[in-house]
Amino acid sequence: MNCYHYIAGFFAGVFLANVVPHFVHGISGDRFPTPFAHPPGKGLSSPTVNVIWALVNLVLGYILFRIGKVSSGDDSALVFFFAGIIAISTMLSVRFTKKQAK
Repeated sequence: MNCYHYIAGFFAGVFLANVVPHFVHGISGDRFPTPFAHPPGKGLSSPTVNVIWALVNLVLGYILFRIGKVSSGDDSALVFFFAGIIAISTMLSVRFTKKQAK
């Protein structure tokens, strides 16, 4: 596999993990930060914007999952995929903890 397969697998994990909070908040009717809020990533977007953002992340994550050949049986591709999930999950948990503390 080429280097770009691993990069695509990593970002597939990032995008697919990012679906969860936006989709859950959106379908629950809760406002939640998105890149489209004011200020970006800090302000709160409507539930509808969150559902749309979740679906965009889902489509991008799926495309990158296919490009990254994550399900091809190559364990290293799977490691990069899960590394992407771990990276975004950890980063966002720290960011939103600091946001709640203000």
